[in-house]
Amino acid sequence: METVLKILAANLRTILRKLDAKNIFEIRLRAEKPLLLHTMSGEYFVTGAGQCSRRAESGYIVRKNEICETMEYISNYSLYAFEEEVRQGYITLPGGHRVGICGKAVIEGRQVRGMKYITCLNIRLAHPVTGCADGLMRHIKAGDGIHNTLIIAPPGCGKTTMLRDVVRQLSDGGKTVGVVDERSEIAACSMGIPQFDVGMRTDVLDCCPKAEGMLLLIRSMAPEVIAVDEIGKEEDFYALRHAVHCGCKLLATVHGEELSELRAKPGLKEICGSGIFGRFLILSKKDGKIRIREALDGEGRRLCS
Repeated sequence: METVLKILAANLRTILRKLDAKNIFEIRLRAEKPLLLHTMSGEYFVTGAGQCSRRAESGYIVRKNEICETMEYISNYSLYAFEEEVRQGYITLPGGHRVGICGKAVIEGRQVRGMKYITCLNIRLAHPVTGCADGLMRHIKAGDGIHNTLIIAPPGCGKTTMLRDVVRQLSDGGKTVGVVDERSEIAACSMGIPQFDVGMRTDVLDCCPKAEGMLLLIRSMAPEVIAVDEIGKEEDFYALRHAVHCGCKLLATVHGEELSELRAKPGLKEICGSGIFGRFLILSKKDGKIRIREALDGEGRRLCS
């Protein structure tokens, strides 16, 4: 939490220092709107005295100059040095914390080239859960090897958290793993250094499109296992198939609730129906805990629990 406090405007820092950081997942700063937290027990507004309240009218009103001051601290007064990160909409901090950025997009052609008039920040506090994938490993491992595995879950159910811990366990267990971390969510690299523990034999390609990154890793790092987050595009399918033909094993995640749902979607039906994956693990969350709701083989048949 201290890393996050250091990048906040001075007044916001004083207010939030009074709170228990262990329960905070997100800090939302919006210009001229109440200071808002997302915690394990729900959403709270924060008063100027550093107290949590359910009442919006009690919340401290964040000023635009406080967001500007926060951005100066985040970028060390050199926002241009983070131009690429800002274009992607976020900056990763040491410790794996992540700041989402919103304002007026600068468009060139049909592409976002940057952002100005930044008025909204979403500070997501990192909470890595070491060992959370223990229950998945028995479905993923196959003797000395592993099954090509697709982890399926709705947003917010811990797909990336699980994937990160699977990567760590395989890497520390002797496998050379290549991670294509397109949005810096798996390893949370800051200045190229992973802020999360992804294992001693893991190579991370940060901020690179998945399909291109998979091919690059195969050429350059000779991974035994390739891990990617949130597949779904047509080019992902061809890259995944190429990786398998090159002898790599695959770990991937995708948004969804049922395998049948994915098989009906363009782009995903090719991936899920191609025989590439030998395991489909469907996750859900109950009482804040991630669990395997269903484990299926490559044909979609339920495995024994």
